[in-house]
Amino acid sequence: MRVVFLGSPAFALPSLEALHGAGYDIGLVVTQPDRPAGRGQKTTPPPVAAYAREHGLPLWQTSSLRGPEAEARLREVNCDAMALAAFAALVPTNILELAPGGILNVHPSVLPRWRGAAPIQAALLAGDQGTGVSIIRLVEALDAGPILLQELVPIAPEDDYLTLEPRLAAVGSRLLLRAFQDGTTPVPQDETQATFCKRIERDDARIDWAQSAETIWNMVRAYRGWPQAFTTYEGRQLKILRAWPAEGPPGEPGTVQVALGVPMVATGDQSLRLDEVQLEGRRAITGAELLRGYPRLAGAKLA
Repeated sequence: MRVVFLGSPAFALPSLEALHGAGYDIGLVVTQPDRPAGRGQKTTPPPVAAYAREHGLPLWQTSSLRGPEAEARLREVNCDAMALAAFAALVPTNILELAPGGILNVHPSVLPRWRGAAPIQAALLAGDQGTGVSIIRLVEALDAGPILLQELVPIAPEDDYLTLEPRLAAVGSRLLLRAFQDGTTPVPQDETQATFCKRIERDDARIDWAQSAETIWNMVRAYRGWPQAFTTYEGRQLKILRAWPAEGPPGEPGTVQVALGVPMVATGDQSLRLDEVQLEGRRAITGAELLRGYPRLAGAKLA
């Protein structure tokens, strides 16, 4: 089977690896262009592009699939099917109709829950105890296509985006292979159960200490990869990388107290223990290390 694969970030990589490793003829890999990344803003290829180059797979990097040129480029591949995982661009109708088998999409949620751009983060933000992966046939409406396969994945209290995303990616790659190899009967989604999540903006990660400790804890978990939950201490950004809700004496939201040598921040209901933090311009350290380096943190108010 000749396949076109569309995907860009680390989540998409196991799916491409699975198809390539299973011997599918990868007629073309379509991914986003190289972009500046990291502190040095060095131009860096998406993980899928790096894999394609390393393994000599035909590669096309583009930020859009609109227009006759895109259709011509994909049509000449003469593929049997297409697979997509986190491509990060709209797929227009004319592209959806190119492959005989349509486009199979690896979506990291149990659809119809969490349609949209950030389903992994949405599940963590909502405090869901489980999520999963759905293989759907792509349609024009956002993540609304019929479901071919689904698998549930539990979310542990210790999970954050960095632990959950690779597990979901591995499940997605396995389900994608099954969908291609075994064939399944698509089942329509229940539109009455659909929920949606929005694209994440950097300022979404700013902490409001008047919210509940659980709400803030879920933010820390959801934004662990990017943009990372943050607050302000003495005019400098303080990222909260790992935290835990805890009982603590009442105080004005944002006020730092100390318990067993660890900073505890008052919230709208209880306290949030700061387990790992990163002060602007510094490396990531434990909350206890921050307190030792900045003893005046005790009693300070984060904003």
